[in-house]
Amino acid sequence: MQPTICFFVALGFLAGATALQADGLGSFYRSLSTTPYGYRIVPDPTGSASAPTVQRFEVRPGDCGETRGLSDCATDRERSELAQDRSNRIRPNTESWYGWSLYLPDDFPNVFPTKTVLGQFHQTASNPVFMFLHTADGLVLANHLARGAKDLLIPEEDLRGAWHKVEVHARWSRMPDGFFRVYVAGVLRSEYRGVTMTAREVYLKYGVYRSFVSRYRNAIGVRDVPTQIAFFSGVTAARAREGLFDAAQ
Repeated sequence: MQPTICFFVALGFLAGATALQADGLGSFYRSLSTTPYGYRIVPDPTGSASAPTVQRFEVRPGDCGETRGLSDCATDRERSELAQDRSNRIRPNTESWYGWSLYLPDDFPNVFPTKTVLGQFHQTASNPVFMFLHTADGLVLANHLARGAKDLLIPEEDLRGAWHKVEVHARWSRMPDGFFRVYVAGVLRSEYRGVTMTAREVYLKYGVYRSFVSRYRNAIGVRDVPTQIAFFSGVTAARAREGLFDAAQ
């Protein structure tokens, strides 16, 4: 087995801290979100997660923040997300494995046509390149480098009430030799070859992030977008697939 080199481990974060340290393996910070209920480490409510404690993200109506000249409130957005700190962001010509498990409760509402993001690979001082979106069809991967191409990862009817193991194998490159593959429950669900980044760094963000919240309000005729709660377990990264999830426990 090849040695596992972790870039980040989600378990062990201190909720409410500005920088969420993980035993020197990297850190995350809460992105445009400061609500006390928006991010917490909690006992696994399902009894079937990969670890006894999991990460709980909650977004309620009006959960929009502002920082460093950025405003969710002014741009029709709400969120509770963690963002990877600058110290562990990925540069070009790097190959990495990422893994996590996602759980959506039975009452998790689908708020399409509002855009709900449950994970994304963003770029420093630039745009995201890959997004895990909850659409009317289910969880899809949106590839912003392939004109918004979307691959269905988990159908809507199978999405709730179960943990879903997600793995990503990526070669980050500004040249055509890059690739981005997504596995769900060990099965390849999406594969792309080509440029995988256009800026100097790539980093992970995850949680619940919804944009264009007015689309749902206008389509359904309600005042607020309903609360959404999602759970994550075993978020980690490694140079090799072997031991990827063991490293996060």
